[in-house]
Amino acid sequence: MAKFYFFLYQPYKWFFFIPFLAINTLLFATIAVAIAFINPKAASLVGVAWARVNSFFTPMFVEVTGREHIDKNTSYVIIPNHQSYYDVLLMYGWIGIDFKWVMKQELRKVPGLGIACEKIGHIFLDRTNKKGALETLNKTKAKLINGTSVIIFPEGTRSKTGQLNPFKRGAFNLALNLQLPILPVTLIGTKNILPADSFNILPGKVKMIIHPPINIKDYKEEDMIKLMNDTKDIIAAPLKK
Repeated sequence: MAKFYFFLYQPYKWFFFIPFLAINTLLFATIAVAIAFINPKAASLVGVAWARVNSFFTPMFVEVTGREHIDKNTSYVIIPNHQSYYDVLLMYGWIGIDFKWVMKQELRKVPGLGIACEKIGHIFLDRTNKKGALETLNKTKAKLINGTSVIIFPEGTRSKTGQLNPFKRGAFNLALNLQLPILPVTLIGTKNILPADSFNILPGKVKMIIHPPINIKDYKEEDMIKLMNDTKDIIAAPLKK
């Protein structure tokens, strides 16, 4: 029966959904760029609509727990695990707060999406240039006010197994420097929708678990490794289950 549904889904995916995704991404990006000139925060709502529309037509069924841990007047460094490009749709569509992405420089070249993200105020990070990356992270400080948060995937790239890759320090340096709480988020199931290094999109169920924030005031610069390990343990616990 599973094979039957798999083969039934293929013509829908290739002849409807993928062309639909490409066209509506350009459309939503154009709308976002136009609105961004007037109100960048309002433009971010276009991203929410884009994520929800494409999740609906995938279809991706979403369950969210822990939203009560978010104070919308507080700015966070949001740290989710990274399994799939569908993590972007999941975070955009369901995190429910204003945020800026820190995303890899290569995404700036994606037609429509790149220019829209730039105009909205998301941050592109060149991971091959350490000095430039540090300067980019420093520029994010001015944007993280009045409840605007930043999302950084600390693994830097998608996990092929679903388990966590080693964390990089950038997100934690930013949290310590700005004294912003860390909001750990566990994403489950997106690798089954679209695995890393694959274009084999499939429908399925996913879950977002928003954990209680980590008070950064409990850590100092010399506690960096402990902060990274504590955050990783929180995110990893549901994945082990």
